[in-house]
Amino acid sequence: MAILALDQGTSGSKAIVVDETGIHAVVENPIHPRYLPGGAVEQDPLELYNSLIDAGREAVALAGKPIEGVSLANQGETILAWDPETSEPLTPCIVWQDRRGEVVVDRLREHAAEVHQRTGLVLDCYFTAPKMTWLRQNLTREGVVTTSDTWILHKLTGEFVTDVSTASRSLLFNVDEVDWDQRLLEIFGLADERLPRVLACDRIIGTTATFGGELPVGGLIVDQQAALFAEGCLRRGQAKCTYGTGAFILVNMGETAPRFDNGLTTSVAWTLRGRTMYCSDGQVYTAASAVRWMQEMGIVRDAREMDEIVAADAAGVICAPSFAGLAAPWWKPEAGAFIAGMKLSTGKPEIVRAMLDGIACQIAELSDLTLAELGAPLTSLRVDGGLTKCVTLMQSQADMLQTPVETYPSAHATALGTAACMRLALDPDLALEDGPYAWEAEAVYTPKRDAADVTAYRAAWRAAVEATMEI
Repeated sequence: MAILALDQGTSGSKAIVVDETGIHAVVENPIHPRYLPGGAVEQDPLELYNSLIDAGREAVALAGKPIEGVSLANQGETILAWDPETSEPLTPCIVWQDRRGEVVVDRLREHAAEVHQRTGLVLDCYFTAPKMTWLRQNLTREGVVTTSDTWILHKLTGEFVTDVSTASRSLLFNVDEVDWDQRLLEIFGLADERLPRVLACDRIIGTTATFGGELPVGGLIVDQQAALFAEGCLRRGQAKCTYGTGAFILVNMGETAPRFDNGLTTSVAWTLRGRTMYCSDGQVYTAASAVRWMQEMGIVRDAREMDEIVAADAAGVICAPSFAGLAAPWWKPEAGAFIAGMKLSTGKPEIVRAMLDGIACQIAELSDLTLAELGAPLTSLRVDGGLTKCVTLMQSQADMLQTPVETYPSAHATALGTAACMRLALDPDLALEDGPYAWEAEAVYTPKRDAADVTAYRAAWRAAVEATMEI
């Protein structure tokens, strides 16, 4: 069965046509977030939507195959207000990176423990609810305010829905009851809001004629969980990391939602075949965006040059590329990036090495936070995203984790994950484990750096981060 899989992301919209024999078309259209004073990050809703629809239509035309269904993965915590009668946007999209909701978070600090217990998340404006409250207080009281997927789906099908994994990122969703939580709505001042129906990830929600013919729409899932599913992390303790604008490590936690007291968060991974699975979720806000900074500063011409010029050793230079703040375990949105330990002999090769090691160190810190819950360190990490092409970063990641790193062979893990959910939606007899498309690792990186050396380096890196946060 050929599926049109739509992946609506932060900096672009992607459409692929895929069936059991492979990918038959890929179309990507850029979108242009606006980075504004005061931590604001916005997108033009119509640019976002049109980029997605145009990509989908072009992919269908290029594939030249009959399409049996349309699926959607979304960027998660990005919101907007819109008119439910006309589907017209009433505000810009407030992107997941937007920090203006910090004023809401500060005001609600006394509720942090209760919010964590009900949601598995932490009270931070990275998640959806503080943005919704801020929007209602500052932009408009009209229409409905939802994540971007609900708006896109309404325009496509007329339905008012979201999926369980996206809802679990909202701070309004009870992670154990797998439903909206009235108490949380009251805490955030959103008790009167109309909220979408929350559906499993293997549901057909309606149909659309947008891409030719009347096609079923379903297979809804948030972006990072889509990649987790695509990479076959179906059992407790299996983990993946996506290296995109940020880097996101998710670990399958099984069918019970753990509560972490170390800053790590718990989300719904998916509800498929009537079973809800959970995952831990750790975020590094700047990964590829840190590489773009190096390009803008003239340190590297492009990402490919990093492997060509990187030093074998950072020579005492330590970097935390936290340009957009730090998430778990620190949750310091105000933290900045730093490069420490430079000497007159320090050059571009050492800075590149320190930057890449800094990204790998942050992922290793997040991995460590799962140790107490799982009872053992990760035995491997599956990885996807553009930066997996950087051999230096992948080797550093294997070294910092002291565990093998397996690279996913496709640049389209998120789209393939939502397509895998749609396969289950279209074929009720298909077993869960047969949903993801078969794959073999493109490369496997095993630890080469001495474990004692890694332990000492990571301790120094951690100490530098802690010291910098005190400034």
